[in-house]
Amino acid sequence: MAPVAAIPALFHAPPGDPALQSVLLALVLVMMGARIGGTLCARYGLPTVLGELAAGVLLGNVGLVGWHGLDGVRSVPTLTTLGGIGALFLLFDVGLRSDLRRLLEVGGSSLLVATLGVLAPIGLGAAVSAAFFPGRPAISHVFVGATLCATSVGITARVLADLDRLAAREGRIILAAAVADDVLGLVVLAIVSGVIARGGFAPGPALQTLLLAAAFLAAAIGAGGWLSRQTFRVAARLPGEGKLVMISLSFCFGLAWLAGALGLAPIVGAFAAGLVMDETHYQDLRARDRARRSMTELMEPMSTFLVPVFFVLMGMRVDLAGMSGAHAWAFAGALALVAVASKQVCGLGVLGRADRVLVGLGMVPRGEVGLIFANLGAGLVLAGAPVLDHEQFAAVVLVVAATTLITPPLLAWRLRTTAPRA
Repeated sequence: MAPVAAIPALFHAPPGDPALQSVLLALVLVMMGARIGGTLCARYGLPTVLGELAAGVLLGNVGLVGWHGLDGVRSVPTLTTLGGIGALFLLFDVGLRSDLRRLLEVGGSSLLVATLGVLAPIGLGAAVSAAFFPGRPAISHVFVGATLCATSVGITARVLADLDRLAAREGRIILAAAVADDVLGLVVLAIVSGVIARGGFAPGPALQTLLLAAAFLAAAIGAGGWLSRQTFRVAARLPGEGKLVMISLSFCFGLAWLAGALGLAPIVGAFAAGLVMDETHYQDLRARDRARRSMTELMEPMSTFLVPVFFVLMGMRVDLAGMSGAHAWAFAGALALVAVASKQVCGLGVLGRADRVLVGLGMVPRGEVGLIFANLGAGLVLAGAPVLDHEQFAAVVLVVAATTLITPPLLAWRLRTTAPRA
């Protein structure tokens, strides 16, 4: 397999070049698997991410039936790179869809719910991991808990919208808390990743990482908006069309690179880029480019290609052969129970009259951000071993799928039976 540095030369390779052929075949398998799996799930009213994960699990475990022709797909360097870019697109899109002003103006209930929604999963998840894997480093258990702290706001928002409850008090609390939950989760991820990069936990470096993450987010929010506005203002005076998407992507990748250069996860920078970009920043450029669609709509073709690659790769890394023992499945089951129970703690943070059970259920789905956390954990190395081993990683992916699957019917049931209509 050709190394990543040699990838550009593949585009000038003669027909039949083995490295190029492997990339093309891998892309065909991944894209067709993602499309088939996503379409089947959508047909039955399930989130498409479940189908993409399932397609990856099937592709990655064909060897269980005795045929190993696809064993090398998950290790194709170009595919791994595309999946990483897909993760950046995903967080950039989440940031674009988040309203920074509403996030900063979030009420006491939402902020308290979000805080409990981060602390409880980390504590309970780490405790379960430590009970099942006593020989693993402590930071590994913390990372398992960290993968459970982020909430998938998209799934909950879809159910609330379908049942006309977005404007209800519970709906507003859930959505605002889910956005704040993701921000706090990304800060936790930056801290834990920094601790691992430094070789272990120490109060000084941990505090340094916390301050660095806080400073980066504060600078991105404070100066990023001004920089975005000025960049688009200058670009609007340049000749030619198609500048809106190119400059937006450059802004996203630039902040992602800066976050990585500072020792933080690049997805933190991608999220910050989407968060600070406001539609008013590029109105003039949008008019000159004659772009009638919103930024999220303009990004959709590239996201449709790259984001499913990331999810299929996550599914392919689930080693069902390693989950054959009772210990692995027991850990996955215990982690799933903790994933649901820890978010019910969020209800304790609701101030005033509101359905606390409903708020807790709305915070249950982990979705995409949890998978990104798990992917980083599998890639980080501490003392020569991955922070998340194959059993822990597989369990986290299964828990993400389970919480994504069970939340819509539970949320719909609670909304139909108890929640007042706005």
